[in-house]
Amino acid sequence: MVALPRRSLWVYHVNTGGCNGCDIELLAALSPLYDPERFGVRLVESPRHADAFVLSGPVTLQSLPSVVEAFRVGRPEAVIALGSCACGGGIWHDSAAVLGGIDPLLDLLEEEGIPRPRVIRVPGCPPRPHSILYGVAVLLGYAEPKAAKLLAEARRAARI
Repeated sequence: MVALPRRSLWVYHVNTGGCNGCDIELLAALSPLYDPERFGVRLVESPRHADAFVLSGPVTLQSLPSVVEAFRVGRPEAVIALGSCACGGGIWHDSAAVLGGIDPLLDLLEEEGIPRPRVIRVPGCPPRPHSILYGVAVLLGYAEPKAAKLLAEARRAARI
């Protein structure tokens, strides 16, 4: 059994461009149907109040100054990269107007002296609300990352 977190998780949504499919699914995940507030998850209006950021869309060059400023002000402990675009650039990964997904952004933030937050990747185009909440559960320590489970199973199978 996993212990409950000592405090709630406040998230700030950073939309860096894209089709808004991930934004719609994020709003669905935050709806009363799924009720993430029972776990203390709350969407906040300012990066100053956030414990974690939810990044949706590819990081476009147009949005880059605003995104860097949000990270400078907020200094989040974690980032949830929401969707294929935020994870790796998506269908725009090699566009001249796109920096890419979360990794080039984190490299740029480190160059700016902003500490690298923990990253939870929720792939999909767009990811379903269940997947988004699973990512939040991994971040809060309620669930184990799927990659860790698969790796442990592969190691057990290799010993047999």
